[in-house]
Amino acid sequence: MKTIGIDIGSTTVKVVVSDENANILYRSYERHFSETRERTLQSLNAALEALPELSAARVKVAVTGSAGLGVAKAAGLPFVQEVYATAAAVNRFYPNADAVIELGGEDAKIIFFGGALEERMNGSCAGGTGAFIDQMATLMDITVTDLDELSQSYEKIYPIASRCGVFAKSDIQPILNQGGRKEDVAVSIYQAVVDQTVGGLAQGRELTGTIVFLGGPLTFLHGLRTRFTETLDLTPEEAVFPENAEVFAALGAALRATEELDFSDILTKLQNSAGGHSSSDTLPPLFSSENEYNEFSLRHSKANIGTQDLSEYTGEAFLGVDAGSTTTKAALITPQGKLLYQYYAENKGNPVSVIIGVLTELYALIGDRVKIAGSAVTGYGEDLIKSAFKFDWGIVETVAHLTAAKKFQPNVDFLIDIGGQDMKCFKIRDGAVDGILLNEACSSGCGSFISSFAKVLGYDIAEFAKLGLFDPAPADLGSRCTVFMNSSVKQAQKDGASVRSISAGLSISVVKNAIYKVIRAANADELGHNIVVQGGTFLNDAVLRGFETEIGRDVTRPVIAGLMGAYGAALYAAENRGALHNDVSDMITPTELAEFSHISKPSVCKGCTNKCALTINTFGDGRKFISGNRCSKPVKGEKSVLPNMFAWKLKRLLQPGSEECKSVAARGKIGLPFGLNMLENLPFWREFFGLLGFEVIVSPPSSRDLYRDGQKTIPSDTVCYPAKLLHGHIEWLVRELGDNAVIFYPCSAYNFDEGRGDNYYNCPVVAYYPELLRANMPALRSVKFLTPYAGLHRPKDLSKRLGALMRQEFNIPERETVSAVKSAFAAYEHYRRDIIDEGKRCIAEARADNIPIIVLAGRPYHVDPEICHGIDELVTSLGFAVITEDAIADFAGGKQTRSVLNQWTFQARMYDAARYAAAQPDMEFVQLVSFGCGTDAITTDELRDIMAAHGRLFTSVKIDEITNLGAVKIRLRSLIAARNSRILESGAEAYAA
Repeated sequence: MKTIGIDIGSTTVKVVVSDENANILYRSYERHFSETRERTLQSLNAALEALPELSAARVKVAVTGSAGLGVAKAAGLPFVQEVYATAAAVNRFYPNADAVIELGGEDAKIIFFGGALEERMNGSCAGGTGAFIDQMATLMDITVTDLDELSQSYEKIYPIASRCGVFAKSDIQPILNQGGRKEDVAVSIYQAVVDQTVGGLAQGRELTGTIVFLGGPLTFLHGLRTRFTETLDLTPEEAVFPENAEVFAALGAALRATEELDFSDILTKLQNSAGGHSSSDTLPPLFSSENEYNEFSLRHSKANIGTQDLSEYTGEAFLGVDAGSTTTKAALITPQGKLLYQYYAENKGNPVSVIIGVLTELYALIGDRVKIAGSAVTGYGEDLIKSAFKFDWGIVETVAHLTAAKKFQPNVDFLIDIGGQDMKCFKIRDGAVDGILLNEACSSGCGSFISSFAKVLGYDIAEFAKLGLFDPAPADLGSRCTVFMNSSVKQAQKDGASVRSISAGLSISVVKNAIYKVIRAANADELGHNIVVQGGTFLNDAVLRGFETEIGRDVTRPVIAGLMGAYGAALYAAENRGALHNDVSDMITPTELAEFSHISKPSVCKGCTNKCALTINTFGDGRKFISGNRCSKPVKGEKSVLPNMFAWKLKRLLQPGSEECKSVAARGKIGLPFGLNMLENLPFWREFFGLLGFEVIVSPPSSRDLYRDGQKTIPSDTVCYPAKLLHGHIEWLVRELGDNAVIFYPCSAYNFDEGRGDNYYNCPVVAYYPELLRANMPALRSVKFLTPYAGLHRPKDLSKRLGALMRQEFNIPERETVSAVKSAFAAYEHYRRDIIDEGKRCIAEARADNIPIIVLAGRPYHVDPEICHGIDELVTSLGFAVITEDAIADFAGGKQTRSVLNQWTFQARMYDAARYAAAQPDMEFVQLVSFGCGTDAITTDELRDIMAAHGRLFTSVKIDEITNLGAVKIRLRSLIAARNSRILESGAEAYAA
């Protein structure tokens, strides 16, 4: 008797027909585009054509897969859970397998064998799956096959996030815009998938022995196979790639099938179930009639600056280019601001080639009739495009967009720009930027949010956007991140929502995300009365209508909403033409353009421990542009000499203890990890153990290699990056100390009592991470790992606890320990005084030289170069001195009650530092936040309120394991631009943004 296994996954339908010996007679693998039942019917009918005898046959059948349960229930067919289906096939064909790694369209799972069967699977996020790879290939304007081929010719691997597609785009786009090779980006995408699987799914359990790789991506993508085998260090015998890997779960379902049915009955059951659905939550329609839509369109058509025919124009013109995250825009204007030429298209991962095409076309159109008298560029690719084509100015997006908005609404008091991956909101007061709000590294709620779904559902973005305008009941999909919302869309489809309903629902979701997640407005009055909306996403009438409906007032959308960055850059060039030598633009000439060439190659700067991943762009005339650097050394040969307390603190922490600690170590070696709270407490513990006669071995500052050393033992992908790094620090100490190693890492629920807040806790991760390390790191089983509960807030109690521990573990008399504790507290206080003194010195030096100051506030461990990724050096390269929050917190004037429970030591320092900085005209405040930090969800709002109360800007920068700082630089330059607007009003000197 034949058996049929049907595997309906998140993106594909797999059907296997086998005989009684599990020999495959027929198989199919097809994308279902969310039409699961229909595509399943098509696959079964195709099986009938290949095996006509099925028409009158009685068969065994079973359905499996993430989307299979709904189909099986609706059709009344037997269902097998996919883990059991996969396990059945693996046990049949590879009985010695230790684990299975399976990647599907939007599902990823690891199944561990040996003992109890254990499965670890992704949640509703599709990061690190086939859909993720598809999205990245689309971003690069290549096929997945092309991506695979490119990956096999790589030279270097960039760190790229894979926890979701929109995060990864934020990492990839700057690399492409700065000239990174597609080969290197392709392999980096694959490595991100491997890292997500190992770090996010294995969750600390080691992947060793024989591993079977299943699913479509691992069947067809050979570059991905290579990254898995090399990362996991598998031999050819240990890495098993079955011949039928893409249909293995369907084969397993066939093996588990027990219920007999006529084949014709299976078709009938599926046919009869195809139309059944229930209702889903809906929203009011965007437009209730054609007349309503026509009135809406007429109102917005009036926001027009006018055009002039380029073929008939003679005279001067000004060119603006916006090299954005996903699109490239260009605008050529008259001195009066009329539009002569416009360009808007996706940059396809290669903005340089796009600009070559734009300039070639433009020069052909203008001939000798039009003189380009000035040029400016903005956006993600600003630096590269400015250098490559010798534009006169490169300007921050804040300036470009505000300049353009004022042309349409001179009294604009709120500006929101939603692009492909960026959302920028500017509060305007008295014609100047008074506040800046930007989306974080995630692109949820931006243009890519809708375009991703349009492509998945098989539509062109423009066509998809129009579908929902008149839908009577838009689906209520919430306002979550793109890949998380996949589950909402699928559920709406199961409930019978049409594509039109989903289109309208997604447009409304973009609006809600902007208002409630980025702007976080309580009501429309917080936005203002003269609101200008722009960016390509607002060209979608559904998004615009949803925005106006949600805030309850009309807004201004320029007809050229998607071109505003380029238009603003062109206006800037026109307004500043007087700064040019002889009023002549230095932009590349037609002759130079005809001979233009561009070569990029990767490199690694070895000038310091940051080891920046550089891209060296070389142009035909010998000029070079280096990107990826976080200081000026690769370009100028030396780093900035401006005061930088991050660099000072790191150097100070790595200094040895007092002279008394430098004697010969009589009691052996003891290891201390250089991370989390142990980083700041190092002066205390180094002095303590040194005085007790130990040689103190401290793990080095973090690095990417150190992170990878411990990655396989990290049990949670959502914990902050500084915590993840501790696994690598422990691995390093175990190797360095060797036999009889002793590692000390105490649990500390409380920090030092600095008298700043309501309490002085450490966050739960900092407080108890030693316990997690002990439970999840096999390397610690062979060493002495001391994790006492040590409260630094109570010196007397600490002396007793450590006295008992040292006596028990090392037979050290308690009086020695008590004395060492006393000296350790003194050493820590000396370190704290040094910080304050250095802060005073840096401030005095900066003020003597009229250098503005940025307070770079965060946790003590943010001075670790791998954690802050050199943001401190980026700040100094922008012309600012850097001081830390703990250097100025004591200057705030005593304890102050906060609107939140102020119970965390590190946060209390930041509150006090913000209070002081807000009162200093030469200081700006920037908070560093690690992704995964729960306590800073509260801290950020409180700090924003402190700064706003003094009429000052607050900037928050979220960082994790990804090192590309393109978005960070834009945010810092936006802060500088807003600062300039503020100080120019008082007649003071501004600083270049």
